[in-house]
This record gives sequence, structure tokens and C-alpha cells, in this order.
Amino acid sequence: MKPKQVSDTWERGDPYERYIGRWSRKLAPLFLSWFDYPSGQRWLDVGCGTGALSAAIVDHRSPTMVVGVEPSRGFLHVAKGYLAGRVMLFQGTGTAMALEPGSVDAVVSGLALNFIPDPRRALFEMVRVSHPGGAIGAYVWDYAGKMEPLRLFWDVAVEVDSNAANLDEGLRFPLCQPEALKALFVDAGLQAVEVEAIDLLATFVDFEDYWQPFLGGQGPAPAYVMSLGGDLRPRLRDRLLEHLPIRQDGSIPLLARAWAVRGTIVY
Repeated sequence: MKPKQVSDTWERGDPYERYIGRWSRKLAPLFLSWFDYPSGQRWLDVGCGTGALSAAIVDHRSPTMVVGVEPSRGFLHVAKGYLAGRVMLFQGTGTAMALEPGSVDAVVSGLALNFIPDPRRALFEMVRVSHPGGAIGAYVWDYAGKMEPLRLFWDVAVEVDSNAANLDEGLRFPLCQPEALKALFVDAGLQAVEVEAIDLLATFVDFEDYWQPFLGGQGPAPAYVMSLGGDLRPRLRDRLLEHLPIRQDGSIPLLARAWAVRGTIVY
């Protein structure tokens, strides 16, 4: 059987918010605390999505400027409503940004590097626009390990449908590992490169709170679910219901781990 092809396109912000955005908004302040860059600086958020990291910068770092770059018009629409003019938002990619060299002090990217077709080129572009002495940081989900809402999903999906193995983000995104992230930053010429795990508890109210966002069609896993025909989707739902650690009150506590990386600009 020909392997199933599923799009990674992210276009609709509201379904994303229900799916991953709610955890992204909790993760962003934790990353900024670890990134530990001074307040009152010029920031660039690459792949700003619906605005979780940009909002955290505004709320916690008193920036003099925040620029967000995002390829998806749908995500930018949500970000503009959410950020209410507090951030300068532009449609664009991480590999070609309309910014002058040295025009920002801190460049960050949240949950986006693995979706950029050429992350190496993106890192060199981030370095280009950064001021000497500045810093670059990013974080991605630990798809292969402790990003449990997705790790459990793909493990069960492969049990139900062997073709799902071709879509498993843990296999498709080898960049989302500590060694690969560090190598990417070192190769871009960054100094004092560090990688750290950042954990948060993703607690779902009940099974439907976990399952329904997979029906939104945004991202690899939801797109896969919506592509299923016949009895595969109900079978997947039933098997997930059997495998998830559901408490007596119906809630489902899962660990959501991200790998964070940072380095400094020296030239």
C-alpha cells in the first residue's frame, strides 16, 4: 500500500490554539526565563505563529521593539488580534527576512525550526540580523520522547495503522534532539551553546478535551486523523481511550517536554 501523504500546512489559527497553542502559551514564559536575556532590548520572533512567544516577550521582558515573522496568513490574523498592535508582524520566512544586519539584539523561535525547510540557512539568517553580543534561542517539542500528548498518539496510531509510522513526528524531525540542535547552533558560529529540557504539565479535562483538537486538521497529527477513512478513525479513538492515563475524575495529566537551545553572537 502506498504510504499516506499528509500536509504539514498550518493555516487556521483557531484550531491550532485548541490543539497545541494552549500549551505553547504556557511554554513560552518558561523558555524566556531559561533564555535569560536582559529586558529593554530589540527582539525578533521567527515563526511567531499565533503570537504566544511574542506575547510572552512583551509581558515579561519590557522590550523596546518586537518583530514577528510568520509565513501563514491565518496564523498572522490570529496573532494580530491577540497582540493588538504591541508587536510588528510581517509575513515571511525564516530564511529571508527584510531586516538590516545587526538590527535586533535577541532572536528567538518557538516550535518552528523543524518546520522550516532549511533550518541551517535560517540560523545563518538569524545571525545576520543580530547585533554582535546578542543571542539566539529556540525550542522544539521532544517529539521522539516526552512530548506525551503526541508521543502517545503516534504510538497508538502505528498500532492501528502501520502507515502512520511514515508520519510520526518523532521520526520525521530528527532536528528535535539535543545533539542535533546543538550542532545546528555551533555550525552557525554561535558561542556558549547550551541545550536544556523544559517541561510542563499538559492536563486535559477529559478524553474529549484531548481528542477533539485532533479533528481540527491543523498540523501533521490532526491532518492524519482527518485523512482516515472506513473504521480507522473510530478504532484509533477507541485505542487511545484505552491507552491514556485517565484519572478517576476523567482528567488526563501528560508531560509536555520541549528542547530549548541558546547561543551568543560573537564577531
